Amino acid sequence: MDFLVTARKWRPQKFEELVGQEHIAVTIKNAIKNNRIAHAYLFAGPRGIGKTTTARIFAKVLNCTNPKDGEPCNECDMCKSFNNSQSLDIIEIDGASNRRIEEIRSLRESVKYAPTKGKYKVYIIDEVHMLTTESFNALLKTLEEPPAQTIFIFATTDVHKVPATIISRCQRFDFRRIETNTIKETLNKIAKAEKIKIDDHSLTIIAKKADGALRDAESLFDQVVSFCGTDVKGPEVARMLNLINDEIYFEISDAILNKDYQTAFTISQKIYQNGWNYIDFLNGIVEHFRNILTVIVSKDTKLLDTSEESKSKYKDYEESFSEGDILRILAYLNKVQYEIRSSQNPKLKIEVSLCHLIGLEKSSTITELIAKAEKNIQPQESKKKVVKSSGHREQSVTAYNSTAVMQNHTADPIDSGEINLEYINNNWIKFVEIINQQKFTLGSHLANSIPVLFSSGKITVKLPSNEEVEILGSNKSYLKCLEENSEEFFKQKIKFDFTHAGKTSDTFQTKHEQSISNIDTNLSTEESSFISAIIKELGGREIGR
Repeated sequence: MDFLVTARKWRPQKFEELVGQEHIAVTIKNAIKNNRIAHAYLFAGPRGIGKTTTARIFAKVLNCTNPKDGEPCNECDMCKSFNNSQSLDIIEIDGASNRRIEEIRSLRESVKYAPTKGKYKVYIIDEVHMLTTESFNALLKTLEEPPAQTIFIFATTDVHKVPATIISRCQRFDFRRIETNTIKETLNKIAKAEKIKIDDHSLTIIAKKADGALRDAESLFDQVVSFCGTDVKGPEVARMLNLINDEIYFEISDAILNKDYQTAFTISQKIYQNGWNYIDFLNGIVEHFRNILTVIVSKDTKLLDTSEESKSKYKDYEESFSEGDILRILAYLNKVQYEIRSSQNPKLKIEVSLCHLIGLEKSSTITELIAKAEKNIQPQESKKKVVKSSGHREQSVTAYNSTAVMQNHTADPIDSGEINLEYINNNWIKFVEIINQQKFTLGSHLANSIPVLFSSGKITVKLPSNEEVEILGSNKSYLKCLEENSEEFFKQKIKFDFTHAGKTSDTFQTKHEQSISNIDTNLSTEESSFISAIIKELGGREIGR
């Protein structure tokens, strides 16, 4: 058979050729150079990441007659015999098919014999976790005190199934998944050596599909080349592997920005016609918005596991969404992922869910709203603001910057003796504007007020409702604010009284005091104090008693 699969043809023959496991390669090479060789090793990690390959290189360099800097020479008779699978001193055993105690007893007998040509007799047991409990127990004593020239190397994908008594007798090395970019670089080198043209999008699809396993990626590479030939394109790879095209996810995010509900039904139909899995689709769209969030937060695309073409598209979303928008979308999608597993009609569920996503309005934080408001407020420029009076009628109040009002609209300085009702009436609107800026609730109560009497430094103000008279007449903080501002504005400290329909504030003060005294005696002292404070300080009143 002339053809040799990529995973075998391009299997590393030296530690320096290992991909993504540099931390293990350096440790083993240093151990060899310093002659610190243990009697047992355990290589653990996911499938297809180089455990068995590392064990073979390790076994080969241990018996190499001319090692160089901890690496096998691949030229001596020992290296050549191993590469040709003719070495008698390096024994590979499949733990899955040799798991019975009889095979382990046979192994224990063979351990006693010295190596034929090499320096060490190395046993590589793959998928060691498949051995039975009896086999592990039979191996314990031999593993703890093997002959001086015997070394065990175990490899497993399920280290949690290996007994702790075995693990404790070995030096353990944990292999890690290989990064997407590293897999892409490796496949690209292989493609160039094999004179195969492949684009970045295709490499990304294969690397992500492999999920950190280089062997799986190389197997997919062979499959893709068989389908596409020597010129591999991304769309063809996606079609062959029946993967969801990334363009669909970009269509969804664009539809959310443009409020295009038609896209929800178009995409749902595409998923149905192509036979794509709805759960895979949801996983893909969650990853898509995760990528958008990453770009928004980091202002960069370095953290994205995708093609360069897609990275430029994600960059365009940096200013289109906010962090809050994406978090809301992701929270909703997580809920849909859970619900669709039990849905009787997943196609309908997807359509409704996409319509919900498209209908989501953009959100703004309180900080953003305040910043916009401050930016829009121009000094010395009036704006109309609608407020609610205590009588539940909408009032139009002119809001001014308080500093500008004080500088430009203060009444002309005059002697205290010249203050009269006419002068107060002429400047009353300006005075209310200042109060409105300092204490908005107080200003809203004074919106339609009219000074009706001024005598002996005391002004009587007519209000539109009895309720407002009661609130202003009984609130000490309101009265204090009015007096302090009157001294600055009118150059004279003025006392304030309020009336309505001919009644003075004294009447309402009496009602206010009665309201406090009539608080339910059944309430606790703490509750009574709380209600009294509301009535006194906030102008509250009891209802329904």
